[in-house]
Formats: sequence, C-alpha cells, structure tokens
Amino acid sequence: MRIGEIAALVGVTTRAIRHYHHVGLLPEPERRPNGYRAYTVRDAVLTARVRRLTELGLGLDEVRDVLADDAGRELAEVLRELDDDLARQEADLAERRRRLALLLADAPGAGDGTYGEPVSPALAALLARAPATASPSAAKDREHLLLLDATGAAGQEVYAALAPVAADPAVLALYERLDELADAPADDPRVGPLADALVAAVPAEVFAAFPTGGTTVPGFADTLLADFPPAQAEVVRRVMKAFAGRVGGRP
Repeated sequence: MRIGEIAALVGVTTRAIRHYHHVGLLPEPERRPNGYRAYTVRDAVLTARVRRLTELGLGLDEVRDVLADDAGRELAEVLRELDDDLARQEADLAERRRRLALLLADAPGAGDGTYGEPVSPALAALLARAPATASPSAAKDREHLLLLDATGAAGQEVYAALAPVAADPAVLALYERLDELADAPADDPRVGPLADALVAAVPAEVFAAFPTGGTTVPGFADTLLADFPPAQAEVVRRVMKAFAGRVGGRP
C-alpha cells in the first residue's frame, strides 16, 4: 500500500502519517525502486492504533509509551484490541444518542434551545415533570441542575428525590418570590423567610442522596453566588449553608 491508501484505510491524513514518522511513532517503511514507501498490513494496524489512542485523549508521548509496551505482540491480539476499542466507541455513541432521543421526546422545550445539550435520562425525566414557567429564577435553577449533571455531582437518587418538588406548583410561587428580590438589597426583610421556605420545600431524601462533602470544585460556591444580585445571592447563600448541614442525611 502507498501512503494515500493506508491513510484512506485507517481514516487519517497523509500529513498525519508523515508527522507520526517525523516524531518517531511510526517507523518509515522501505521505499520501492520507484521511490514510494511500501506499507504493510502491520503498518496499517499500527497507524490505526495511534489514531485510537489519540482519540482517547492520550498525548503523543503517552502513545509512544503504549506502543513500546505493545512491541512483539501478535497481530491478531492487537487487532482484537482495536476491535474492542471500536465496540466501546460504538456503545458510547449509542448511549449518547439514547440520551438525546429521550431529551427530544420527553423534555419540555426540547429542540428549541431551552436546555441546549443532552442530559442524563434521570435529569431529563425530572425536567419533564416541571411545569412551564417564565420565571428567571426557575430558568437559572435549571441551568444549575445542568451543571450538576455535567459534573456528575448529582446522581439518579437525587433527581428521584427531587421529583415531587419539580411537580409541586407551590414551588413556582417560591421562584416568583425570588424573582421579586432581583433589585432588592441583601438586607431585605424578605430574604430570611424565603430562604427558610426554600429549605423546607426540599425533602429530606434529597439531602440523604447527596454524597457527604458536596461539590469539591474550588470556588464553586463563590461562582454560583456571583451569578445572583445581592438579595437573591443572600437567599441562596443561606439555603446553601442550611443544605451543607443536612447533606448525607444529617439532621
């Protein structure tokens, strides 16, 4: 095979193959009398191996170490490993498409940019139960749930415990009360009662479902609070403080 043929077979560019030669990842095959390199099946397998490893996020130095460990292995063994890699990628793609289909089918506002990205099936089911509202505070709360979902900080148990809250029309009234504080100072007298009401609205099962310690992302709380105007930030700060004392099922 020539370089263009092996590139087409493996799914990389000829430039990439030449770069692999240049950095020492792929040995350069012998040239024929006409000056063209003659690539073998093993060269194709090795090139495919480099592509798979880089797609998995490994740097070229890390790929070089892996290839050094693979030296001397039977071709059939390497081919089976490549096939396993493809199977895992197919399974991952199928799971992503399943999540996307669930979002499109069940989540309110799906497809119109309300959420903007696929979410876990558990969160999609939770969001589907939430009544429609134009509340800016409710929209912001959904954004925070998307962040928790993306970072893995909340799991299926948390979403299941939140389901009754999402479906409770009274929760919308709490969001509206929070909306009313958009232009208020941090010492507004409505702050304390609203924070207490929000804490009381969350079932104990939610706190028990969260892992003890909560998020470990440095600066997360400060970043979250900075997303709110003064009075709303003070409500959220008090709620977060109350939550922190109850995570893991503590009273």
